[in-house]
Amino acid sequence: MFRNFEPKRAAELIWNSWENGNLIDKLPSKFVPKTKLEAYNVQEVYESFSKSPLFGWKIAATSKAGQFHIGVKNPLIGRILKEKVFTHNTTIKNSKNNMSVAEPEIAFKFKNDLFPKKESYTDDEILQAVGTMHPAIELPDSRFKNFSNVGEFILIADNACAHQFIIGPKMSEEWRVTNLSELKISISSSNGSVNIGSGSNVLGSPYLALNWLVNELSKNNITIKKGQFVSTGTCAKPLNFSPGDKITADYGKLGQIYTEIDNK
Repeated sequence: MFRNFEPKRAAELIWNSWENGNLIDKLPSKFVPKTKLEAYNVQEVYESFSKSPLFGWKIAATSKAGQFHIGVKNPLIGRILKEKVFTHNTTIKNSKNNMSVAEPEIAFKFKNDLFPKKESYTDDEILQAVGTMHPAIELPDSRFKNFSNVGEFILIADNACAHQFIIGPKMSEEWRVTNLSELKISISSSNGSVNIGSGSNVLGSPYLALNWLVNELSKNNITIKKGQFVSTGTCAKPLNFSPGDKITADYGKLGQIYTEIDNK
């Protein structure tokens, strides 16, 4: 049966919600993606709303707890837009974030393109294409009022709850000989809250999460381009914050980064 799906109109509706902070109750039926491909088609439209080339990719729901929280059974991929990326030690305006949580993540920057192919990429092939590793803090958000009940395809269309990212400077090359699954990683706030986790919380290891993303994009005929970043998911339970809080992500011997939430 023919269905007149309109990915651009769906993307415009979600984008407008993203920009103005008004939450969506329900998408009109003709805007609802019925397949993963349709959902990614909606995501792709967001790139045309950005004034810069795509900054990179993120993974959501890399832990069982995260999947349960948003009502999915698998990780999700989202796009990171340049306008939503900030450097370490900056103050973030956060008036339009309804989730108000911070997540400590590990991000990788690619030095080579990875094009889609029939065979799966191996860990070695992927790591050879990676140039640097960076600490990151994600401030996720959804454009849907009841995001935990909308389902996988709408969440993908919602850009996998991507919102704002703080990307720190590159880490020392020691990361290449570090067992990232055992690396203790924490997220804390100046209000005294702290959540402690490790690299094992993202599909067992940030390396495994990266492998999953690369091959998932390859299956969907999407290229990871030189210079793009991939943020591999939260390594600790998301930390609630309020305006005025200073948020710190600590990676032990590999360093730390922080950001401050505007109190206005």
